[in-house]
Amino acid sequence: MTDATSAARWRAGILAAVLIAGGGGYWLGLSGQSDAPTEATGSGGRKILYYYDPMFPNQKFDKPGKSPFMDMQLEPKYADEGSGTAPGVSVDPAARQSLGIRVVAAEMGSIASTFDVNGSIDFNQRDVAIVQARSGGFVERVYRLAPGDVIGAGAPIADLQLPEWGSAQTEYLSVKKLRKPELTAAARQRLRLMGIPEGVIAEVDRTGRTGGRLTVRAPIGGVVQTLNARVGVTLATGQTLAEISGLGTVWLNAALPEAQAALVKTGQRATATLTAFPGESFAGRVIAILPTASADSRTLTVRVELANRGGRLRPGMFATVALGGDARPALLIPSEAVIRTGKRAIVMLERGDGRYHPAEVVTGRESGGKTEVLRGLAAGEKVVASGQFLLDSEASLTGIAVRALEAAR
Repeated sequence: MTDATSAARWRAGILAAVLIAGGGGYWLGLSGQSDAPTEATGSGGRKILYYYDPMFPNQKFDKPGKSPFMDMQLEPKYADEGSGTAPGVSVDPAARQSLGIRVVAAEMGSIASTFDVNGSIDFNQRDVAIVQARSGGFVERVYRLAPGDVIGAGAPIADLQLPEWGSAQTEYLSVKKLRKPELTAAARQRLRLMGIPEGVIAEVDRTGRTGGRLTVRAPIGGVVQTLNARVGVTLATGQTLAEISGLGTVWLNAALPEAQAALVKTGQRATATLTAFPGESFAGRVIAILPTASADSRTLTVRVELANRGGRLRPGMFATVALGGDARPALLIPSEAVIRTGKRAIVMLERGDGRYHPAEVVTGRESGGKTEVLRGLAAGEKVVASGQFLLDSEASLTGIAVRALEAAR
């Protein structure tokens, strides 16, 4: 009986413990339910999800009060925002001034399509003269010249003695004495084919004397690039005596970023300015866009031809050239209103009811703080030019869809 009594007592104790634990849990449950905070509601019974600082929309707060970041009150975020109203970010009128929101209307205007690139002056490689010996002989005299000298057209370079010319002139005079016009014409043509100038042939006709001496002169004015004539040097037919680069026109080779290659066309006007001549500009035109790009700088070479009156533009000078066409009408907005995400460009539109929503746009040229809008916006629509990044961040947090290009009016 003692063992049975003991077992009964153990069972009674365990049952009492279970009852006490269950009752305690029930009491705690009721107590916790009565102490649970009621769901926050705002004016009109609207459900408040959380509070936030418009300047730092990523930070959420459970209770209203002053922002720990800015000297302003926290704004409530309602659960029904976006339902029953047009989608967009709503900003209290009192907070707009604190946020510095500035709205500007898109309007038609004109934007200059010119832009500046840098380059340097170079010789016009199409204005080059090669002075050669027309016949075999030797150099008797070289005039006081050196590479780099600037000479005028007709300036003497060297005196040559050409024995072949002398013998050919003697034969010509002998044929002429025969008084047979056809033979005389053939002999005269032979002198021309040997490169003897008409003036020398005319002098042989007039005087009846032959001579194999020739003074070689510069065919154009410019810079002596090379001078191979030396006194006593034996010459072969076609041997180069000098090379002269003209200075009447020069080239400006400018480095054009490949991203702007489509804005430049052959034949467009260009205006160059040089640090050597402050306050002056030099007009020219684009004569070529070279077909290869620099792999290091990702630029194309644009060749601009400039008139060089007085030889003031010297190869090697640094220059800035304005390229592009004339201004044309365009839809313009402030450049700071454009938010570039890396994949697309976005602006924040004002709906007129205190709400803002993002819209995708395609931009074009940019100049003077204005950006051309090619698609996605219509004249008269208002964009946010200041404070747009805060609105865009809030729109992203709330999942507001960006207006597509096709939806623009």
